[in-house]
Amino acid sequence: MRAHQTVLSWVRGQLASGALNVGDRLPGERLLAEQLGLSRSAVREGLRILEALGTVTSATGSGPKSGTIIVAQPQEALGLALSLQLSTRQVRFEDVVQTRLLLETWAATHARPDYDDWADAASLLERTAEPDLPVEQYLRLDAAFHAELARAAGNPLIATLMDGLRSAIADHTLERSRALPDWPTTADRLHAEHAAVLAALQEGRCDEAADLLQRHILGYWQLTERHHSGSPAVSVPMADVETEPRPPAERTVPVEERADRSDAGVSA
Repeated sequence: MRAHQTVLSWVRGQLASGALNVGDRLPGERLLAEQLGLSRSAVREGLRILEALGTVTSATGSGPKSGTIIVAQPQEALGLALSLQLSTRQVRFEDVVQTRLLLETWAATHARPDYDDWADAASLLERTAEPDLPVEQYLRLDAAFHAELARAAGNPLIATLMDGLRSAIADHTLERSRALPDWPTTADRLHAEHAAVLAALQEGRCDEAADLLQRHILGYWQLTERHHSGSPAVSVPMADVETEPRPPAERTVPVEERADRSDAGVSA
């Protein structure tokens, strides 16, 4: 085992045993080197890798936030790894769009019937309606809004994957958004679509919310694809975006019935 891997293995073991938890501070570099029988440079290398993986954060000085502290930010490592793959063209932008569709529509259809913590999503939605909001800030709020919606499924990995995906394509998304000829009109349309998705989830219309999300994501993809300079006309083979809204479903399953079905092991 390489020296830095000893540090990673020790931290993993301490976390697995419960000896260390998120928010705990690791021993100092010198003490950890003595404890593991390694050089300080090997310990330093291991800690740098853990920081890149989003497992620890390091800060100099004194106080409660100084030293090396256990955190849980795997989306940073995921975003970094994916952005490198995008740079090497091993992963395409449209591959990320497809993955977003899978994750976000799944999260919508599996939103917990008893979930009622929509305050953060509603606050983010309200902030995106602010006039003259710079596109960079709008996109940050947009990313946070989508992640908040996904939390209703109760699967923290889904939100983490979404954070990582959107972090990896942030620069590319900003470039595409700036190429649009009328961003304020686009922002208004996106806000209306966001509001419709949130309302559907709040009212337990999960399948409708998933459908709205799919049309929202694909619609914006196709819009930016048309205006992005030098971008090939690539289609995302998930589903066609409908230009007219679908007729309402014959019957919306009430929240109480969805809860009964969920208890019986049936997806809503």
